[in-house]
Amino acid sequence: MDRIITATEANQRFSEVLRDVSAGESFTVTSRGKPVAEITPPKTAKRLSKEDLKALWEEMDRYPPLITGEWTRDELYER
Repeated sequence: MDRIITATEANQRFSEVLRDVSAGESFTVTSRGKPVAEITPPKTAKRLSKEDLKALWEEMDRYPPLITGEWTRDELYER
């Protein structure tokens, strides 16, 4: 369940809030009584296994390299 804290409290106790978030808690931060932010644990990213990475590289090797031709740094930023 979300804990509700004010922006001032979140600022003053930021280290403690982060410690609680790393333990799985979530916070809703309010400013003048209105919710303005949520602090939650990150979603865990799936790490690719060595086999998955090998398969990915093999798939990429099936495609020819993309030849873009000559370009300058200035052309890269032209609009």
